[in-house]
Amino acid sequence: MDREAWPMITVIVPVRNEARCIERTLTKIAQFNYPRSRYEVIVADGQSEDDTADRVRRLQQRFPHIRLFENPKRWSSAARNIGVRNGRGEIFVVIDGHCDIDDPNYLRHVVRAFRETGADCLGRPQPLEIDHATPLQEAIALARRSWLGHNPASYIYSSEGRFVKASSVAVAYRREVFEKIGLFDEAFDACEDVELNHRIDASGLRCWFAPELAVHYHPRKSIPALMKQMARYGRGRVRLACKHPEALTFPAAAPLIFFLTCLGLLVAGLWWREAALLGAGLASSYVLVVLLASTGLARRAARMASRCWLPVVFVAVHLGFAWGTLREVLRQVRLAAVSV
Repeated sequence: MDREAWPMITVIVPVRNEARCIERTLTKIAQFNYPRSRYEVIVADGQSEDDTADRVRRLQQRFPHIRLFENPKRWSSAARNIGVRNGRGEIFVVIDGHCDIDDPNYLRHVVRAFRETGADCLGRPQPLEIDHATPLQEAIALARRSWLGHNPASYIYSSEGRFVKASSVAVAYRREVFEKIGLFDEAFDACEDVELNHRIDASGLRCWFAPELAVHYHPRKSIPALMKQMARYGRGRVRLACKHPEALTFPAAAPLIFFLTCLGLLVAGLWWREAALLGAGLASSYVLVVLLASTGLARRAARMASRCWLPVVFVAVHLGFAWGTLREVLRQVRLAAVSV
């Protein structure tokens, strides 16, 4: 590539309490095989309670193209906007602080994909497989890649380059995208990328899915942390549906509908025996599906402990998402009642 053709790129890294991973991730980003004068790394720290910010400051001494900003709103949506507002890039790329990027030519691939496809934004795979994963993390990676652990309409585990809906996969944007549709909605503490990408699709802009841009995210290290993550996703999906009703999908609503149906039938069974039997049947069917899916994935797990974790992970994913969905539905009902 002609040196004069290097576009300016802003890499946005939203962080909060990422001390465990930030040095490894930032060091790789800061050493990309791309002219240092033609890219910058904007780290937006959401008032971390650990020493994330101090670690970033130490790295700035080695890599002056790293810029650190405080994010008083804490949420990733606000962090992303800090990057867009302060970035000098013609292209913006979002990379979270808890992922592995092993390809030093990452930004070269970004430029090439934009140039060869003419796309307005780029999507990428985001697998959860990492080196030195615990058995639980391995189980989460396997479960989340399966049809039962993730929205089957998503492309984030795909490996085929093609034009797709931006939906939840777009992570790199031309500056003109923000000029046309605006910034990330800071009312979202999760799914802010999905909401922005929904507006991209609605505006007729095009997204190219680029497998060569894959990054490996670190799975959560405990079941409570996984459930908390999924609850955030559930809340975000409800907010997305409230803002864009046409974005509501059955997979997003299915966990809550299923668990409420089972619970309702079991409660009704206190007075109506047939309802209790139906509720028990539905619950048993769910357990059977989870066990069958776990058995099918077990042969891909390297360790027996990972195989044992699989059913627990599936239940945690579904329950966490359903709980977050329910909480946000009730919140929206309260807000609607107050506004009447």
